[in-house]
Amino acid sequence: MTPEMLDRLGEFRENALAAGIPPDDIQRWTDLARPCALLDARGEGPVVGRLGGPLMLPADVPDPWCELAATVDLAALPAGATGLDLPADGHLLLFADPDPDGIGEESLGTALHIPAGAPVEERRLDLNPGWRNVSDEADFPQGPLHLRTAVSLPFHISVYDPGSPFGCKTLPEHPRARELCDVWTVLPHDDIHTGVQLGGYAADENEVEDPSVAAGREAARAEERGERSPAEPGVRPEDWVCLAQWEHSLRGLEAAFYSWSISRQDLAARRFDRVYATMTWNP
Repeated sequence: MTPEMLDRLGEFRENALAAGIPPDDIQRWTDLARPCALLDARGEGPVVGRLGGPLMLPADVPDPWCELAATVDLAALPAGATGLDLPADGHLLLFADPDPDGIGEESLGTALHIPAGAPVEERRLDLNPGWRNVSDEADFPQGPLHLRTAVSLPFHISVYDPGSPFGCKTLPEHPRARELCDVWTVLPHDDIHTGVQLGGYAADENEVEDPSVAAGREAARAEERGERSPAEPGVRPEDWVCLAQWEHSLRGLEAAFYSWSISRQDLAARRFDRVYATMTWNP
């Protein structure tokens, strides 16, 4: 954690104490903090990637099945900025198909790591993505991504429980989760206008379970249906983390939360093809 991140957590603790939340509950919550990198199209920090094309791929890489959302220069990220076990160099490409019809049914995107020094050439794709039916005028945003570092806390207040009437229950180890989330969200934040958050916690408007854990559960169900190759033995939904969340501002999908998730085991093995992308949308 950088001094700025620690200062932010200190401000959070002070406000949480002032709200009457017991110190032990606050400490358990801040123990969950993760660093993250905010890549903003309207920022002023160093450029570490870009939104949109052109799509640059090695000649032997098959055509991706969805569109390029962002490219990140991993060597340009400071060490520890994301809290993730990312490669130290090369480029991370994030592909997206934010089709509302696929929510809860399939992965809505994928990712690819291109090693440093690999020869690439521009690739043009002829895609007809279903998400464009939401708005024929919508296009993925384009432009450079500027780096800021930040700290992230959970945005969810419940945990998945198939035995409960609504499929979830209050976080048993965090009985003050609602209040803790409220304290965090009312603090001034340097929001991303249009861009990508790498690492940290994904968010959605439902505040039900960590979205990355939910993505791991969707991926496991896809494996059971034979629609996805099996994970390594022992991989659980709880092992899944947020690789990236996209603030896209797409016309017609303004209220959507889109994220790419991956298990820690697949991340360590550089199996970015096993990323599972999800979206929640409240039109």
